[in-house]
Amino acid sequence: MLDVKNSIDRLSWTVDHHFLHIKNQHDFMRAWAVQFELAYTDFRVIQMALQLSGEENHPLLARFAANYEAIFQYEYEFAGNGLEGFNAKFGPSEIPKYEALVKEFDGIIKEIQALQ
Repeated sequence: MLDVKNSIDRLSWTVDHHFLHIKNQHDFMRAWAVQFELAYTDFRVIQMALQLSGEENHPLLARFAANYEAIFQYEYEFAGNGLEGFNAKFGPSEIPKYEALVKEFDGIIKEIQALQ
């Protein structure tokens, strides 16, 4: 697999950090949006590396993509509409679902790290 260690590290940090930011009801800030954009690029780099690594990693690629796309929906709402927009669309009842996706993501990332 291509060396994407830095992308893995950055994406992992960003997903965990952004979840905590939203869970703790912190206001939107510009740095958050920049991190969000860069994280999507890191996601695509990792996705490409998994695609090029062979068919044996296709199930991992599929889980990684599906999981991150689900997380992306939460982050996108916050990036586009701030905390108020996030709460209007998802509300506190969605935080446990979001947290479960982040925990699943952390496990998937460990599997990808093992390929490096």
